[in-house]
Amino acid sequence: MKVLNYIKDKLWVYVIKAAAMTAIMIFLLAYKVEGQAICVVTVIFSMTVFFSELWDYVRKKGFFDQLATSLEELNKKYLLPELLPQPGFYEGELLSEALSECGKSMTENVAEYRKQSREFREYIEMWVHEAKIPVASLRLMCHNNADADKKMITQLKRIDDNIENVLYYARSENAEKDYVIKEVSLQRVFGSVAVRNRESLQLVEAEIETSGLDVTVMTDSKWMEFIFGQLMANSLKYMAPERSFVLNVYAENHDDQVVFHFRDNGVGIPAADIPYVFDKSFTGSNGRKDTRSTGMGLYIVRNLCERLGHRVHIESEQGSFTDVQIFFSRNNFYKMD
Repeated sequence: MKVLNYIKDKLWVYVIKAAAMTAIMIFLLAYKVEGQAICVVTVIFSMTVFFSELWDYVRKKGFFDQLATSLEELNKKYLLPELLPQPGFYEGELLSEALSECGKSMTENVAEYRKQSREFREYIEMWVHEAKIPVASLRLMCHNNADADKKMITQLKRIDDNIENVLYYARSENAEKDYVIKEVSLQRVFGSVAVRNRESLQLVEAEIETSGLDVTVMTDSKWMEFIFGQLMANSLKYMAPERSFVLNVYAENHDDQVVFHFRDNGVGIPAADIPYVFDKSFTGSNGRKDTRSTGMGLYIVRNLCERLGHRVHIESEQGSFTDVQIFFSRNNFYKMD
């Protein structure tokens, strides 16, 4: 709270008081009061105005300075009313009450929206489970039918994957409640993902090269399978039509970390798009060519990696390759003695 701003705000008050003092002096002069008496009255009036304004400024400055400091330091601004001192003036009490009412109203609205969001998420999870039943039945019927079209099986697999993506996305904001962190074999996790995608891989006659996957990392196997599945889906979606599809999956085992590489020889990503590929709903130039792109896959991958304590990085050259790297730190935090 600055003195100059305070004076500007009360300028008309001072003008009125000065006019009142002038009127008093004229009145005293009219009654032929001695000059010394007029000076004494003027000094007393001026000192009274000065000290009263000084006291008013000091008490208000303490309150508003505390308000500004708390507002600047708080990450959760809505907690401001809880940290403010009790104001010693009426305007401060009105402001404090208004802030408290605003905070209460905001809390009630947030609670209502959270309730609606939770109910919607629960409905989505229920719908996903219901939708997966007929899809699983159709896939089983196709597998039992030797004459079933492989393309139809692939499309059913795609539907099943998309439904599963909805479920994982709905749960991703609260995924930490479903973590089971333990030693997990990268070879087992990737093998499971490759088996689930075998029809799609066979259909495009994919060549998969693996090395160094016989290492264990501290992570959650279920969520990591989902992450690898997203990477696999992206690689299959953005294959280069002019050459055979080759997927090179390997791990580098270092003293402080394990680096997992998921590298394909697809169309690659333009350099201008790379900084944004993990942003929500970003499809980029490749996504505009493929109507199936939603821009959600890599966003969910990064979100889950951060929650699991891993780091994800992507390198690519347009028309040549895309290499997604996941960094697993070495630590014994989750290990049992």
